[in-house]
Amino acid sequence: MTRVGGDTLVAQIVRLVEEAQGSKAPIQRLVDRIASIFVPIVFAIAIASALAWLLFGPEPRLGYALSAFVAVLIIACPCALGLATPTAIIVGTGRGASRGILIKSAQALEVARAIHVVAFDKTGTLTVGRPQVVEYMNCAGIGEDEVIRILASAESRSEHPLAAAVVELAATKGLALSEPTSFEALPGRGIHATVEGHDVWIGNAALARAHGFAELGDTALARHEELGRTVLVGTIDAEPAGILALADTPKAAARDAIAELRRMDLRTLLVSGDARRVAQAIARELGIDEVRAEVRPDGKADLVAELQAAGHRVAMVGDGVNDAPALARADLGIAIGSGADVAVATADVVLVGGDPRGVARALRLARATVATIRQNLFWAFIYNVALIPVAAGVLYPFTGWLLSPVLAAAAMALSSVTVVSNSLRLRGVSLES
Repeated sequence: MTRVGGDTLVAQIVRLVEEAQGSKAPIQRLVDRIASIFVPIVFAIAIASALAWLLFGPEPRLGYALSAFVAVLIIACPCALGLATPTAIIVGTGRGASRGILIKSAQALEVARAIHVVAFDKTGTLTVGRPQVVEYMNCAGIGEDEVIRILASAESRSEHPLAAAVVELAATKGLALSEPTSFEALPGRGIHATVEGHDVWIGNAALARAHGFAELGDTALARHEELGRTVLVGTIDAEPAGILALADTPKAAARDAIAELRRMDLRTLLVSGDARRVAQAIARELGIDEVRAEVRPDGKADLVAELQAAGHRVAMVGDGVNDAPALARADLGIAIGSGADVAVATADVVLVGGDPRGVARALRLARATVATIRQNLFWAFIYNVALIPVAAGVLYPFTGWLLSPVLAAAAMALSSVTVVSNSLRLRGVSLES
């Protein structure tokens, strides 16, 4: 698809980064509340110190009082406090964008650092997303090509990757497809269509058994499922038609992505609508900790809610339309940028290149950014707490020295420079394991 202007990928990336950099993190709202109390207290301290110098200070009392009053106000200026969070967010989100990690909000950064479980959709997320028919068994007496032609015609109205594989098989054989006169998608099970007057069902084994393939046994499916293949079974006019075994290759970086998450002490989970043996085979190959198989599209969000109810902070990684509810329900939704628009729109983080290793990188970046924010806030608070008494003149009885407003201004500027410099370190933070 060709796009122009504000609809281009670059324009969307720029818009997402700008929105993230302009958003306010929850920790910043806490800082704002503290500052709303801190500023009046500083004014009270400045007035109290000025009165103390006027009443008990040496001559010229008014000069010392004014100097202390101004120095306290300058040294306590919450500039560093105000810069602590936004500078880290700007640098952190910019660093992520340079690596193809688009973080939509500052809140996502704070949530990401506290994730316990990372749940993955399979097709298009951990796999290439272009399954191919690797084996076919004809079960009808009307000829192999005719069965494939009818089944592919029925699937031609479906947007599912498995349907595309069946249509592609027919195309490689040069078969001319017919437009279905009726079509119904059955999420998580298959499809039902009418093709040239034939009643066609194609989908999982349970659907086939319910519509004309009652004698279908597990033995015919087990070999393929143990190899991680998805099996589609078709019936035509309530009679067995064909069995297709489809394979979807895992992405080259998928195993490394899972290994990185496990090194970060995160629990990994595969959520798939495939048969249990298929999902378990993929999980074994990639090193995933746990499998939830045969999950219907509307059940993914329920699964996320179940994990959250058990006390887990959950990140959901997906790319399809049926992943959108789970992405929205999760504490952190991570979408593969090459996936469906609704998944990208729903997620908190978008991986532009589709590399699953971006999940671990995003979580590392979030941890580093939040750690930097906390460092900035610590030093900003310590600076104010330590130097306000100095500006008020507590050292004068011992040293005969009172901090001048000029030095207070220099120290205040130095604190802001320190916070900004600490935030800029995020530009060089390593996102690799």
